[in-house]
Amino acid sequence: MAGLSALAWPVTSARAAGGAPVFIGIDGEFGLLNSTSAQAVELGARIAMAEINRAGGVLGGRPLDLVTRDHRSIPARGIRNIQEFAAMPELVAVLGGRFSPVVIEELPAIKAAKLPFMAVWSSADGIVDNGARPNYVFRLSLRDSLAMPFMLSTARKAGLLKVGLLLTNTSWGRSNFAAAQKYVAAEKSPSIVKTAWYNWQEPSLRDRYLKLLEAGAQAVVLVANDDEAAVLVREMALLPKSRRLPIISHWGVTGGRFVAAAGPALDEVDFTVVQTFSFFKSSPEALARFMAVAAQFNIRRIEHIESPVGVAHAYDAVHLLALAVRTAGSTARSAVRDALERLPSHAGLVRQYAPAFSADRHEALGEGQLLMARYRTDGALVPVA
Repeated sequence: MAGLSALAWPVTSARAAGGAPVFIGIDGEFGLLNSTSAQAVELGARIAMAEINRAGGVLGGRPLDLVTRDHRSIPARGIRNIQEFAAMPELVAVLGGRFSPVVIEELPAIKAAKLPFMAVWSSADGIVDNGARPNYVFRLSLRDSLAMPFMLSTARKAGLLKVGLLLTNTSWGRSNFAAAQKYVAAEKSPSIVKTAWYNWQEPSLRDRYLKLLEAGAQAVVLVANDDEAAVLVREMALLPKSRRLPIISHWGVTGGRFVAAAGPALDEVDFTVVQTFSFFKSSPEALARFMAVAAQFNIRRIEHIESPVGVAHAYDAVHLLALAVRTAGSTARSAVRDALERLPSHAGLVRQYAPAFSADRHEALGEGQLLMARYRTDGALVPVA
């Protein structure tokens, strides 16, 4: 598949409409080795901006333009990025990157700056459930309290009634653990026979996996990013086939070059991953509109799109932000925030938003968008039939 970082971005732009640009920022992990998530968010945002600007922009012809900042998955860098964005005139909102722990640490800075922030990948519940009033954080992404029940129910439907949890020891992992505990308190199956925790950049997950296997797990529910998941898959492939449990994974693995890192071992493991969207299931009308502009960015086949949820979420988020600017009739951030809570319906790529948000609901996606997918041998991520 094409690497997004290698693409040359066409002008989106200021020439397509008149007036001073209206800016949207991206705070992402651009410099993280082998990550594709921030680049996917950038691609989706730029495709949406090209489409909007071709149609005349916002506020009487002002074009949208993009500003990017790299936090490299380091919270201190992310906080500094939020402060820099807040100081930029005519910047109306920021799209966030993949890592929930970074966004969690940024929340005080977002609140202090009164800066609209759209989470388009990070899934920890506390990002939106942050206690701020007014709340400047919105999400067009998965939420752990939806993801974990969906993964557990996927196991149950497959007859896998005893599962082990393998979780990253971060706020993202703890968010999923809380969601799992709530689920098992309400449902009879599957049961969780054991939970194992690991730290980022662990060189081996073999011992933790074997503890879940020895506890009687029939499947492993995994919360990991691409690098740790690839380590696990390679180690599992070395075990006898009878000791390779199905892996039901959270979507952090799709934010990097997991397929390349896992290598041929991925063909030896039953590995599925939760998603909120697949280009293979999108409506023909929305997909045709998207692909007509995506061709300018050297995207001619949906198989060429890395980290597809990042692209699709950012594309829809930029359209919603443009709609909020038009609804507000202003680039004032407080007015844009208020407008996000009272948007009209919008036919997006991911779903029909009717509407996307409300005063008491800052989550644009729900259980109805969830699906499981697996990687084909060519690296494309396709829905499980």
